[in-house]
Amino acid sequence: MNHQVLTQIDPRAMIRPRRKITGISAILLPFTDSGEIDWTGLTDHIRRTAAAGLTPAVNMDTGFANLISEDDRRQVLRLSQDALADEAFVAGAFVADSPGDSFDADAYFQQVESIQRFGGKPIVFQSYGLTQQSSADILRAYEMVGARTDGFIAFELGRMFTPFGAIYDLDTYRGLLEMPACIGAKHSSLSRQLEWERILLRDAVRPDFKVFTGNDLAVDMVIYGSDYLLGLSTFAPDLFAKRDAMWLAGDPGFYELNDLIQYLGFLAFRPPVPAYKHSAAQFLKLRGWINSDQTHRESPRRPEGDVAILRDIAARLGVLHEG
Repeated sequence: MNHQVLTQIDPRAMIRPRRKITGISAILLPFTDSGEIDWTGLTDHIRRTAAAGLTPAVNMDTGFANLISEDDRRQVLRLSQDALADEAFVAGAFVADSPGDSFDADAYFQQVESIQRFGGKPIVFQSYGLTQQSSADILRAYEMVGARTDGFIAFELGRMFTPFGAIYDLDTYRGLLEMPACIGAKHSSLSRQLEWERILLRDAVRPDFKVFTGNDLAVDMVIYGSDYLLGLSTFAPDLFAKRDAMWLAGDPGFYELNDLIQYLGFLAFRPPVPAYKHSAAQFLKLRGWINSDQTHRESPRRPEGDVAILRDIAARLGVLHEG
């Protein structure tokens, strides 16, 4: 299956009506007005996400995994386990390094073992040491890490999100599909074309493999066969769950609700893209779900004028808190 053949596929033929969608939601790590982590707000948001029917994903980019300390990441895992009891959650296995560093297998082993010790399933974040290798070495690295897990999710991350990110070529992606320990991969290129290619390759090679869209600018990718692991869903896990149920039921209301959710996504994920986390905090505060719209001090912010637009969107979606 080569690139030329893939580009000739009509996406309309890929639409899959009444498909059950698997949703994973990257949890926002909230902060207080004084700049401390709001542990109560985090616990509440993990619980409401699971109650909506989505799987919480902690210590992701949405959770400032690259900015908080190892002790804080471990506390997030501990609270997730306590909040969810025996319910499933996933967590980012993040390894901090610098350009030119070699792949640090031991650091990844420590991360995935910590996640599994607290009952989570690891999402293997990229790093300079991982992505600055040849394709064969990248796959060997995943195999080494995967051997320490009961199953993991890979993660392709575009450079608009982080400088150490990489979108793999299809031969490398096929290698992930052929790796039993890799149960799925989050794809965050913000490109429909690249994601369609991955869906088609998945269908041909390993149908049970999950292609988790990370395209917050095209959240309708679920109708073509993607599932999702999104930051946008942290704004409204209840509405994502409602939308997904509409698709399963064949309810045409799916399209109107999806349009409103996508309107929110276009606003929140405009450049600079990492500032979407401040948009999330602003929106969750408008919903009455957290007490402050502060974020990590090293994360970019949105203008205060965005609040009026977000208030209008929340009202249209019927989730504006009137208190």
